[in-house]
Order: sequence, then structure tokens, then C-alpha cells
Amino acid sequence: MSGWSRIANVFRSREVEGDIEEELQSHFDEAQAAGRDPGVVSRAFGSRVRMHEAAREALIASWLDSLIADVIFGSRQIRKHKTVAAAVVLSLGLGIGSCMAAFRMINALFLRPLPVAHPERLYAIGYEDLFEGRISSNDGFEYAVVPLLREAVKDQAKLLVTTSPGSIDLTFGPDGQTERVWRQYVSGSMFGAFGLHPALGRLLGEEDDTTPGANPYAVISYEYWSRRFAKDSHVLGRRFRTANGTLQIVGVASEGFTGTDPGTFTDIFVPNMMNTPNIVANSGGSTFSGYHIWLLPAPGASIFRMREELRAALHSYREEQVKSWPAVRLKQEKDFFVAAPVSLKSAAAGRPAAQGGYRRPLAIFAVLVGLVLLIACANAANLTAAQAAARRHEIALRISIGAARARLVQLVLVESAIIATAAAALGVVFSWQAAPFIVDRLNPPAQRVRLALHTDWRVTVFAVALTFAVMVLFGLAPALRASSISPAIALRGDDGRRGRRHSRHSLTAAQAAFCTLVLFVAGLFIATFERMANQPTGFSSARVLTLEASSSTDLPAETWYQVTQRLNSLPGVESAALAQYALMSFNAQTGYVWANGHSPDGSWTNSTWFLGVSPGWLKTMKLPLLDGRDFRWNDDYPKVAVVNEKFARKYFGTASPVGRNFETLSGGGFARSPGRNAHVSMEIIGVVPDARYEDMRLPVPATAYVPFRALGSRTGAGDRATFVVRSRAADPISLAPMLRVEIRKSQPGIRVANIATQQELVDSQMVRERLLAALSVFFAAVALILAGVGIYGVLNYAVLERRRELGIRMALGAGASDIARQVTCGVLAAIALGSTAGLVFGLAAENYITSLLYQVKIHEPALLVLPPITMICAALLAAAPAVLRAVRVDPSVPLRAE
Repeated sequence: MSGWSRIANVFRSREVEGDIEEELQSHFDEAQAAGRDPGVVSRAFGSRVRMHEAAREALIASWLDSLIADVIFGSRQIRKHKTVAAAVVLSLGLGIGSCMAAFRMINALFLRPLPVAHPERLYAIGYEDLFEGRISSNDGFEYAVVPLLREAVKDQAKLLVTTSPGSIDLTFGPDGQTERVWRQYVSGSMFGAFGLHPALGRLLGEEDDTTPGANPYAVISYEYWSRRFAKDSHVLGRRFRTANGTLQIVGVASEGFTGTDPGTFTDIFVPNMMNTPNIVANSGGSTFSGYHIWLLPAPGASIFRMREELRAALHSYREEQVKSWPAVRLKQEKDFFVAAPVSLKSAAAGRPAAQGGYRRPLAIFAVLVGLVLLIACANAANLTAAQAAARRHEIALRISIGAARARLVQLVLVESAIIATAAAALGVVFSWQAAPFIVDRLNPPAQRVRLALHTDWRVTVFAVALTFAVMVLFGLAPALRASSISPAIALRGDDGRRGRRHSRHSLTAAQAAFCTLVLFVAGLFIATFERMANQPTGFSSARVLTLEASSSTDLPAETWYQVTQRLNSLPGVESAALAQYALMSFNAQTGYVWANGHSPDGSWTNSTWFLGVSPGWLKTMKLPLLDGRDFRWNDDYPKVAVVNEKFARKYFGTASPVGRNFETLSGGGFARSPGRNAHVSMEIIGVVPDARYEDMRLPVPATAYVPFRALGSRTGAGDRATFVVRSRAADPISLAPMLRVEIRKSQPGIRVANIATQQELVDSQMVRERLLAALSVFFAAVALILAGVGIYGVLNYAVLERRRELGIRMALGAGASDIARQVTCGVLAAIALGSTAGLVFGLAAENYITSLLYQVKIHEPALLVLPPITMICAALLAAAPAVLRAVRVDPSVPLRAE
């Protein structure tokens, strides 16, 4: 036998312990003592370095052999206890899958870089804004400021300008079917700056974005090209119509690029200059501040220096703006507006402001799924406790015959790794379905969120790390406990039941704490959604359809009225009217009011809200007149107004305001609109009940309804409005095709841009609340089920472990209630302690949760009492089978077995 073989056999024939070098030296000395020639011995064993290498190779081979043996043995143990293993895999799989689903969404929204060249160099320009007394971050600019900012950093960086993606209706061909797509206005130089290449045709260039309305071209996304046109190469040159005109497709963007805002897949990219009405101030003087500015610095450029230069340019621009503000505006707000700090935030993963709305809900979601995973791990540890206890004699025998404790830890961890791997596979399947399911419910159909939920290296690393963490969480403690067994104590039957009982109770208390916390948070979100959903709006949403319409040119109010009267005569229409905006559509107009000796204080917090409506609008929205009369077709702005009760109380107290007058600014009191600051007087002709206008979360504002005029128009002419139609049928959307055709027939220049039911607009106000309530209910149910299974496992094992004791107690006359108390007392105490801890943790999170609540106080008694009561009820239900088994123990059976 060669020296190498002898060494390999040594390492394979015994557990490797002690000093390897000493082992090798002993064999070397043995060979020399036997009288062998030293040269021959050296050639047989080689140099000391080679001996170490051989030892390492043998050690690795030995470890692999033991690992394979442990895998085989662990698989047999799992097959031997199929029920427990299946329960553990399902519990952990649900926890792992929930965590992976959350991470896939977080990765898509916040971590994955945009598929552009050098995303790490992208910055979004923002500033601080003071609105209604609150300071917030903003990144919306008027297009007029873009040339000034571009000039400020012209030698240091490129400035790119985009709008947020918005949904529009378009048609292909003269009589094509209308379809809803997402459109984004972008700088012509954006594609080149991002290093993108066309998949077909060409992309937009700087020459397409120089003259307003001159280049009616569009680039479609690869995803839209695949979905809508099945990658038809003849799509180039096709034209489609939108409310703002006709555009021609000139190219297809590269695969994977779906826009700049996470959460939205842009279908069509259009040059900024085709957003003609909003590029410059319109005829009324108002401006559109919906442009987002991106900064792409040149290599080596100083971010700090550019931020200061941008701040100086913006400061100069705004100094000119505030000169045209109403004199009533607070000096504090004017000064803050002019001197607002400029920020440069990294936009490597997309526009930061677009991510902000998802940040806190997803953080709450991540915490919930993390708690579910911890419950699953505690549940798995408890479910495997009986199996681990049954193997104490086996492990004691292994130790007594010389097994190393590290080897025993490996043995138990390998079994845990097999279970964790199976659970991870199940979790991957679960997350693959769960993440898209959750995303589909983030928004209503008209505002659907779409995320690129691809599996990249981040998701893969997270899945592997999570699997390892789960293996350690539920497998390390049993492994260490197994390695610490004393062979003498275990073999003579003193198996440390009290210590194991304390360990199980600790895990049960942890489960109860986590589960109670999830139930508490779920209760807060459910109460929030319920109270918001049941909050009266003041108007009737049932059977109401809203149609946003626009015209390429300003139209007199009389033209809009004629179309409205035409709609009133259609079959199936109960009533039709016209408004500047649909209620609850996130659009609003506010202004200052002087009435009955009251003067505005200059802040927006106490300003009055205005809405232009046509005659019949109050009837269509079922807003009854409490006093006075409705509008007539010959009423004009700014002569008369109908006000709500809040307005009447605010300015006139308990007296009737009908016939009284109030003053406002000619432009409605826009905060940042130049001109139109002359005072005009309006007579109040009617009073209606309070109704919500823009936001379900805010108190109903003082509101004045005035004769219809387009927003920003002095004369009553305008280029956009919203038709509001009440249907006789239960489903108003069925009228949409007919209404679209009739509007086009009545006035060919008017195009319908967006159609939605009024109920959809109300529901869109509660997207966040509905999402958090639904997710919290789901995970609260999962947590409760897992905790119940864990409690059942603990009690069931406790009964099996204490059969002899219970038999003796029953033989001595103990009743069923005594036995039940003996079995459940410790576990219920642990649950009570854990539930209390869970409530304490929930109350400690008050500052983080409160901003997501609506008319809900975190200290409400019902919300504090229900989670622990629910936890205890679930525990009693889970304990019932174990208690029944305990009281049915035959005393003679365990005593005879002993």
C-alpha cells in the first residue's frame, strides 16, 4: 500500500481530530523506524507541503462522504415522519414565499436600475414645497424654467425633461376601436442620452423636440409592440388619433425599457413639444407644473456646484413669478417659494418621487411578511420538537461511541437544510403567483400598476440567503441542543423534559407575540378602510359616468352646453351635465373669498374651493337644493354661485346666504398664476349639502359652484371639460360607446379622452387603504393558522410526553377539568404573555403607522382588545383536540407499559 493510500485510509477510517501535522509525522517516523531507507520514505510521502495537501484532500473527501451519508440519513428520517415534515415544509414555504413576493416588488420598484447606460449617474432635480402649512418634497416644474436651468449647467451636464406617464384613449384609423394606453412626453434627446437603440425604425432625436407642434411623431415601447402588434414590422408609419391630435409611429424602443417611472409601463413616447397647450402659459395665464427634470452629469462634474447653480437659476426665475401673485398671499409662503432648497436625488432606479407613494405601504407589507416568516419558523421548531426528543437516545449512543459534537450538529443541520430547500422551492412557486396577484390589486383597472417582476441576481441572492436564514432559525437551536446531550443522563431516562417544556413555551410566546402584532396592525388597517369606505360623499355615485373631453381649440361655453343638451335627449340617459372636473378625480381649483366682513388670511388651509358646472349638474349628482335655485342656461360667470353648507356657516353663520354677495379674484385666486387678480363680486343664488370634492381624507371644504367655464379661462371659452351622465341602466359603462359617437357627431372638434364611472373615481381614493386592508387580512389569517397549528403541535406533544403522569393523576382521582388545566395552563400563560408583548410592540409603532390611518386612533379599546381575544380563541380551538386526548387517557395503559 502506498504512502498516499495509507494517509487517505487514515482519514477515511476514523473521525479526523487533533493535529494533522502530528498524524502525518507519526506515519513518517513509523516508516523510518521499520528500517526503510530515508530517501525511499521521502519519495513515498513527498514533501511536507505535499503531505498537507494530501491531508486537506483527504479531509474534504471525508467531509463529503459524511455529508452524503447525512443527506441520505436525513431523507430517510423525513420520509419516516411524513406528516410532520409536510406540515413544516408548508409552514416554511408560505413564509418564504411571502417574503420573496415582497422582495420581488421592492426590487422592481426601488432596487433594479433602469435599463439605460450608466444609470448610477442619473439624478432627479427636486425642491421643497410649502403647501397648506406643510413642507413636502416636489419635483414638478413649469417648462418655462427648463431653458434657464439648462443654461446654468450647460457645460457640466445634460438636462432631460419628461412628464409622468398618463393614461389616454387612442384610435388607429378613421373608425378604429378606442383603446387605453400610457403615454409619456419626453425630451427628444432622452433616448440618445440613455444609450438606447431602436428595435425597429428610429428613436426620437433633438430635432423632434424644438418647435411646438411641428413633429407629430411617436415611439412605442417594445412591450406594447409585442402585445398590441405581435411585433409586426409594418407598424412603422401607422397613425393614431388622441385627444391632442394625430401622431405617426416612427420607431420601437429597445426591449426592456418601459419608461422612467417605476410602477408604470409606458406604451407611447411623444416629444415634449407635442404637448403644445402645456409647454408655455396658456391664454388664461396658468401654467402646467408637471414636468420632471433629470440631470446627467458629465464625468468628473461636481454635484455640489451644479446644485448651487441650479438653485440660483430657480431663485431668479421665481423672484419674477411671485411679483404677479395675489397681494393677499402670505409673505412667508412667497419667501419660502423663492428660496426653496434644490435637491439632487439619485434616480438610478427611476424617478424617486414616483416611488414615494409605494414606499411606506410596501414597508408595512414587508414587516407583516417578516412576522409571518418568524411565526412559521417558530411553528416549525415546535412541530419538530417531538421528533427531536424521540432521537435523544440515538444521539446519546452516537456520543457514547465517540461521535464528535460538530458531526452531530452537521447531522441535524443537514436534515433542516433539506426541509428548508423544499420549503424554498414551494415558496418560489407561491411568490411567482402571489407577486403579480398583489400588484394587480394595487390600483383600479384605469390606473393599473405594472411592475417588471423579473428574476435577477438580487432576487436569486435573496432567495438563497433567506433559505439559509430559515435553516438557521429553525434548525440551529435543535442542532445545538442535540449536540449538548449528556449520554449518561439520556441513557438512564432523565431527558430534561422541564427544560424542553420551557423552550417550547418560549417559542409559543414568541408566536403569540408576532401573531398578535399582525392582528393588531390588520385591525387598524381594516378599521381605516371601513371608515373611509363608509364615509358619506354627499353625492350619489351610482349609475354615473364621467367623460373627460377636450378640443384642439377653445370653444365657447354655449358650444359645450349644446353638446350637453344633445346628450340629455339620448335614450338610456336620465340626465347629463357639464363640469370642469369630475368629483374625486384629484383635480381641483381653490381661491380666496371676501364675504360678510371676512377676509382671507393668505394661507391655502382656509381657502375656498371652486367648481364650474352647468345647469342640471346638481340634479345629476343628486345634490338637493336646501335653499334658493339651481343655475339657468343664461347664468354667466362671474355673476352667480351656489354654495355648500360649509361655505354658508363659515362666512354667514346661521343666516341664509341666498341673495348675499361675496368677492373673489377674477382667476379664482390661483396661488401661482400671473395676472387675473382683480376682485369680482358674485351673488349666492342657492345652498346645497356638503359634498366631497377632491380627497376622501380631508374634511369637506367650503365650496362655491359657479357657472361652467374651462379652468383658467376668462371668457367662458375653453378647450376641455367633463361630461357627467346619469344612466337609467344599472351599468353606466354600457352607454360609453354611444355617448362617444354622439359627442363626436354634435361637435367634431371635441374628443373624449378618458371614461370612468363616478364609483371608480371614488374607489380610486381608497387604493392604499384597500391594499393594506386586504394584505393585512390575508397575512393575519395565515399567521393565525400557523400559530394555531403550532399550539396544537405543542399541546399534542405535551400530552404524549406526560401520558404516564396524566395516567397516575387520573388513577388518583383527578377530574377532566384538572387534567385540562394541567395540559393547557403553561401554554395559555405563554400565549397571554406573548399577546401582551405583541400589543406593546404595536403601540410602540404608533408614529410609523398613524400617517396611514384615517379616523382611527391606535389606543381605541376595541382595537386593543380584539387581537388578544382572537389569539386566545384560536389557542383554545387549537387546544381542544389535545385536551380531548388527555382526558381520554386510560390510566392502566401507561402504567402497564412502565
